[in-house]
Amino acid sequence: MLIDAPVEKLGNILLLEQIEHWWGVRYCIGGNTENCIDCSGFTLIMMRDVFNTPLPRTAQEQYNLAQRVEREDLQEGDLVFFGSGKNSISHVGIYLQNNKFVHASTSIGVTITDLNDKYWFPKYRGGGRIKQ
Repeated sequence: MLIDAPVEKLGNILLLEQIEHWWGVRYCIGGNTENCIDCSGFTLIMMRDVFNTPLPRTAQEQYNLAQRVEREDLQEGDLVFFGSGKNSISHVGIYLQNNKFVHASTSIGVTITDLNDKYWFPKYRGGGRIKQ
């Protein structure tokens, strides 16, 4: 399994079902449909439908709203943020477990990636939790 967790630790079935539903949907800027979706559109829909938590539309706005969480304290459903500049946020995903996050990747669409991935690791700008 891409999350690399025993089945007993996979408690949020709705989250897994939604990941399966969106799996591989292609990326497009501004997209928010099953035909194409961008990263913040994906997190907005997933947080709304799985966690009953509303989010603003852009990755930067989601970052601004989130309460900071240290990497070692990330929990399933926390947001993870990425950017190329020190203070600019250009990408967002949802933390799962075992260092994995689900996101809409520009290159392969909705997928699961490890935070230590050689592309994403240097772009990591922090984790955030949305108060429900």
